[in-house]
Amino acid sequence: MVEFYPIMRGMTPARGGAAEVGGKAWNLMRMAEIGLPVPPAFVLPTTWRQRPLPENEPALRAALSQGIARLEGATGLNFGGSRGPLLVSVRSGAAISMPGMMETVLDVGLNAEAVAGLVRLTGNPRLAWDSYRRLIQGYAEVVAGLPTAPFDTLVADALKQASVATERELDHRDLRSLTAKMLECYQGLTKGAFPSDPDEQLAAAVAAVFRSWDAPKAATYRRLNGLSDDAGTAVTVQTMVYGNAGGASGAGVAFTRNPATGARELYFDFRFNAQGEDVVAGRQRLGDNERLRTALPDIWRRLNEISRQLEALAGDAQDFEFTVQSGNLYLLQTRRAKRTDWAALTIAVDMAEEGLLAPAKALVLLDGVNLDEVVRTSFAPAAAQPLTTAEVAGMGVACGVLALDSDAVKRASVAGTPAILVRHETVTADIEGMALAAGILTATGGRTSHAAVVARQLGKVCLVACPNLQIDLAKRQCRISGTQLNEGDFLSLDGNSGAVYAGKLEPLIERPERALRAIADWRRVAA
Repeated sequence: MVEFYPIMRGMTPARGGAAEVGGKAWNLMRMAEIGLPVPPAFVLPTTWRQRPLPENEPALRAALSQGIARLEGATGLNFGGSRGPLLVSVRSGAAISMPGMMETVLDVGLNAEAVAGLVRLTGNPRLAWDSYRRLIQGYAEVVAGLPTAPFDTLVADALKQASVATERELDHRDLRSLTAKMLECYQGLTKGAFPSDPDEQLAAAVAAVFRSWDAPKAATYRRLNGLSDDAGTAVTVQTMVYGNAGGASGAGVAFTRNPATGARELYFDFRFNAQGEDVVAGRQRLGDNERLRTALPDIWRRLNEISRQLEALAGDAQDFEFTVQSGNLYLLQTRRAKRTDWAALTIAVDMAEEGLLAPAKALVLLDGVNLDEVVRTSFAPAAAQPLTTAEVAGMGVACGVLALDSDAVKRASVAGTPAILVRHETVTADIEGMALAAGILTATGGRTSHAAVVARQLGKVCLVACPNLQIDLAKRQCRISGTQLNEGDFLSLDGNSGAVYAGKLEPLIERPERALRAIADWRRVAA
């Protein structure tokens, strides 16, 4: 059995394809092969899941040691070193993408000595301390299984003490103090010190990511999508690049085409001075898209070029994650874009008309799509005065009773009443409620967060970053732009305009006639 595969420029992709190394690593290998900017990595294949994986498993430790040695040779950095420290991310990757259902641990390899080394390497103490506090918080949740609330409280307290609104505004002194408090918090909750040995951190993170295949949310996702529980996940260990390195750095997620409508446009979310989890987790308001275009025009042009390269490589619309570190662009993954059925039809027809696909291959993109049921819904113009307007993550319209958690959605479903799931932040653990809901509304998050991606795949109307949405779970109420709504009141969402309405509105239905005519013509010619 192959213990690990390197992912580096000039290396041949694994013969077993995505089934062996997972979709994430497979696509990283293919991108690296054609010269796209992929940070060096290695992958432990899916066959590892067939073994028991305690953190001190000798075979696991040996494979990780060999893989890390390859990364050190490729980067000139030293894992856990006090000078030129190498940090890595540990990411899941099943053969079939399961957005947000399994775990990731970033910044693995940091300790007190490595923090000092990272400051010497980069000249950026804020980057070093921000990365360390992120490691502690991520490791605590994913590896140690600790609740997030105590660490979130420490972050909120740090913001309050520094009189700033976001974590990006904390300076290195604030972050150093926050890190010390997180270390104390970790020790208080576990009765043991946070592991300072980078090898121990890595082995534990890898074992935890393998275990996340069996997490309830992952099992639910597989059940809802008809996926086998037997395939397992691979684990990719990749050299860290730092979107939190300052003003010319950031993290983003982009779709090569609009996954709601299918339009040929770069559809993305970006956050300056951030790491990828800030974008995909759905906990942050994202508003740096236009600033990316103006502040980093070369990056913007390169992203558009890469979109076309990825579509040519994959023969389909893609969803890719990227990091910008000090003006340099890196790709962290690409995968087939989850999309609405309307977008699937539009993308297939447009890619055929653009000459990117033969009609026969374009039809393959529509496997599983019932063309007779592809519709787009809307409300009549000026049907009502909206309460507010949010960002659109899933198109169409939806009406239902307000439900403030997944259990409330389930109760409404049992009663035969459609529900709108309203949350401060919708996380992928809410997948059962999302699957049953008619629509989803969140106060935070972006169009490319994991929850938004899953909502689109489920065909749900989804609005995110709703302004002036305040939720009181204790009273089972929310307020939207000053209007109080109780759980059980009707709410209407317009996923075409982003408007949010109180009450129940009746939908209008539209069919994609032009695209359907093109499909009929292809089938007539093929016959």
